[in-house]
Amino acid sequence: MYRLGIDIGSTTIKMALIKVESQKTKDRPSDSKPVVLATDYRRHNAEPMKVGQEMIEGILSTLREQSERSFDLERSGLTIGITGSVGMGCAQRLGIGFHQEVIAAAEVVKQLYPEVRCLVDIGGEDSKMIFFEEGCVPEMRMNGNCAGGTGAFIDQTATLLGVETSELNALAAKAEHIYPIASRCGVFSKTDIQNLISRSVSKEDIAASMLHAVSMQVVSALARGTEVHPKIFLCGGPFAYIPELRKHLLQALEMTKEDCIVPEYTQFIPAIGTALLSTKEQSTKYNLAQVRSLFSNDHCSATHLTGTLPPLFADEADYQNWLSDKQKKYGNLTGEAGLTATRSNSPQDGLTGIAGPFYLGVDSGSTTTKLVLINEKGELLFTDYSYNNGNSLQAFHSALQRMRDALGQDIEIAGSCSTGYGEQLLKTAFRLDHGIVETMAHFMAAKYLQPNVSFVLDIGGQDMKAIFVENGSIQRIEINEACSSGCGSFIMTFARQLGYEVSDFAHMATLAQHPYDLGTRCTVFMNSKVKQAMREGAQVDDIAAGFSYSVIKNCLYKVLKLQSFDQLGEHIMVQGGTFRNHSVVRALEILTGKEVGFGPIPELMGAYGCALYAKGGQL
Repeated sequence: MYRLGIDIGSTTIKMALIKVESQKTKDRPSDSKPVVLATDYRRHNAEPMKVGQEMIEGILSTLREQSERSFDLERSGLTIGITGSVGMGCAQRLGIGFHQEVIAAAEVVKQLYPEVRCLVDIGGEDSKMIFFEEGCVPEMRMNGNCAGGTGAFIDQTATLLGVETSELNALAAKAEHIYPIASRCGVFSKTDIQNLISRSVSKEDIAASMLHAVSMQVVSALARGTEVHPKIFLCGGPFAYIPELRKHLLQALEMTKEDCIVPEYTQFIPAIGTALLSTKEQSTKYNLAQVRSLFSNDHCSATHLTGTLPPLFADEADYQNWLSDKQKKYGNLTGEAGLTATRSNSPQDGLTGIAGPFYLGVDSGSTTTKLVLINEKGELLFTDYSYNNGNSLQAFHSALQRMRDALGQDIEIAGSCSTGYGEQLLKTAFRLDHGIVETMAHFMAAKYLQPNVSFVLDIGGQDMKAIFVENGSIQRIEINEACSSGCGSFIMTFARQLGYEVSDFAHMATLAQHPYDLGTRCTVFMNSKVKQAMREGAQVDDIAAGFSYSVIKNCLYKVLKLQSFDQLGEHIMVQGGTFRNHSVVRALEILTGKEVGFGPIPELMGAYGCALYAKGGQL
């Protein structure tokens, strides 16, 4: 009997095609283990139906190399089971039986590994522990809303270290020391890891420390004082692809390799389990060609969505017209000089023919360093944007060297100013002329582009600042507190989880016709909302546009707690790297009903404001 198990998780799809010669009954134990004929494991990037169809094609291709199995499976029937956090919605739309993933994994142990006393499964955004005792119903435990101790937590660490997740195992194997890292929350762990990076701790030690933290989190959050007895059964993608994680978990449990079982298809255990369960509720049998047809049909129509918002733009032409209008109103800041060089452009002909004096502004943030050089007219001559990797001094020094190389000559800086996290450090170390707080720098830049500015909203990677202006002067300033939801890293994190570059993710949002309402939530709770959207059939562009709305809703309703949009005035300016995503700007316009202005370098406006102050501008 042929069976197909499909595990559709928050980030990946796993398929396992098995053949079972005989089944376990109450009277006779199974005398034949299922044979795995084909497997596939892929990230679905929020398009589970499309990727599922591709995987079925791959399985068919594999089986055609074995003619007798291809003949059987393309013509005769097989049963299908679906599991996973996103699988329920897909199962409903396809009309296929669904089995909860913990139950599916437990079924594999009960049928094939009766000696196992505890199963530990780490997935993309969840972790599970199942305790088995003869004669008792298995006790199942899962993590709650916190994604600490999961695959997403591991992916985040790889991003911070600037390596692929696949490289973490080799790094951890060479570690010499273990450092404490908070694994309860990704926000706190990020702070710990950034601190280790700034202290020049090796990537090897950080990778191993993170795996140790994940192991401790799984044990403390799921065992909760219950003693874990061997043998233990390890499954899930992280255990499959990161053997060092197994080592750290065994150390946390004070066990040896002989105490655990790591099955051959460890990342496919829930898929195999739901395949074993598929005959219990399914009478209809499909051949693989029919399964392929099921996945190819449009089961993800927007009519399935329960909460949608207005499209940001009617189409690409509407977006381009809107963008052209903004560029005409707020200029390009390059004037007659033109942008001579940037880090991403090749050096040109230097500053020949461009008169000084020159003014330098630098915004030294917690993760990035932004540098701007302008002339007396306020025209941009050079810009630089780079990650500082925990070393603000080196980052600024390297930016100055790139500026010198790009301009082709040494120049005399008539005035200089710094702001941001490293304001005083750079001002002292490099003897800069001035230092001002970030809000003042952003206000100066906004006022330069819009003299009658009434409200300035700056959204960076992890912070948010709102400046209320009246009669040309700042009246009050609001900033976000501990929560970083609705900031730039909020969008970047999800874009990468779904397999897209931030720029591509942003452009997709502008063309979405059914933006999904994700509400205003923190990053952890947003995971569940995104999974709900995928279960209902939301497309990637709908989810991307939903994030744009969510960022603005979070700002207006959670941070500012506005009673009326009239408080913003009629001349709104936005800046910060998040507003390179034009869909976020447009979401602000739609929600407030007001026109919003922005310059061509939103991520550099803090540095630009510093350069203006160095030129002699007044706050």
